[in-house]
Amino acid sequence: MSSPIIQIQHLSKTFDGGGSAVHALEDINLDIHEGEIFGIIGLSGAGKSTLVRCMNLLERPTAGTVRVDGQNLTELSEKDLRLARRKITMIFQSFNLLMQRTCLRNVCFPMEIAGVPKAQAKKRAAELLELVGLGDKASAYPAQLSGGQKQRVAIARALATNPKVLLCDEATSALDPTTTVSILELLKDLNRQLGVTVVVITHQMSVIEEICSRVAILDGGVVAEMGEVQEIFSNPTTDAARRLVYPGGISAAQVPASTRVIRISFNGGTAYDPLIASLAIDCGVKVNILGADTRNVGGKAIGTMLLGLPENPNEAAKALNYIRAQKNITVEEVPDYHE
Repeated sequence: MSSPIIQIQHLSKTFDGGGSAVHALEDINLDIHEGEIFGIIGLSGAGKSTLVRCMNLLERPTAGTVRVDGQNLTELSEKDLRLARRKITMIFQSFNLLMQRTCLRNVCFPMEIAGVPKAQAKKRAAELLELVGLGDKASAYPAQLSGGQKQRVAIARALATNPKVLLCDEATSALDPTTTVSILELLKDLNRQLGVTVVVITHQMSVIEEICSRVAILDGGVVAEMGEVQEIFSNPTTDAARRLVYPGGISAAQVPASTRVIRISFNGGTAYDPLIASLAIDCGVKVNILGADTRNVGGKAIGTMLLGLPENPNEAAKALNYIRAQKNITVEEVPDYHE
């Protein structure tokens, strides 16, 4: 794996809540590697947006360090910090375009601030609009664009200073599902073509599934769990991760209190066989499907299924042994299913 381009060590952020301290982040430690697409997810109030704003020091941490491309941002002067921020740019849920400027001039804006000659800036802006699929919108104003087009202009503007890191703070939350998919595809393309590291902050599991290789789950201002997306989705180990992976749980039916319930996790096989049908055919055992939540992440099958085992203990044992013998599957009993 490539070396970390973002290193966050023992980062904390406390706000003064009018006489009482609000601990938004506590002792965050993260390494984000060059060229990866890294996700940060959590429920509302988990500290996601505060963390991303600390990454480029729009919020100054109360404690800890943030290094980007080897530079400790927390030690830089304001002038040097402005220069360093050209390496770590940002796109937002609300796009933040300048409504009185055309698309071309919006993309030129950060280059104007950086002192790039006007003709050079216009040429580069036109290239970037072409790159994001809006080469024909250079003279259009933001009010004439759809939400997805506005976000594409915002992405082009964020790329104007040739950053090494692109921070995406809930960048698809205001978009419809089809447009969201197209923006995520664009980010993946830019990651491949330009090698830019992408950090995705979101509350949507579908966004993490679609685009990220690794993910950190924030809960109450701390990192509850971190690792490969496939690993965490197939086997979440913390309550915070389970709440996100199984929102509201996946239980469905009312079953007799005596029924033993198991949760099966599909752990990333390229495809999974029709397990329940195979169980019935090979063992002559029928189980009750109480709920299921499976998905495709990176071409691999992951997810879970809740099963009610037969009341006959011999048949239940036969079913358990059969399921445990399958590849890419883990099994756990759910003793509190009826609570």
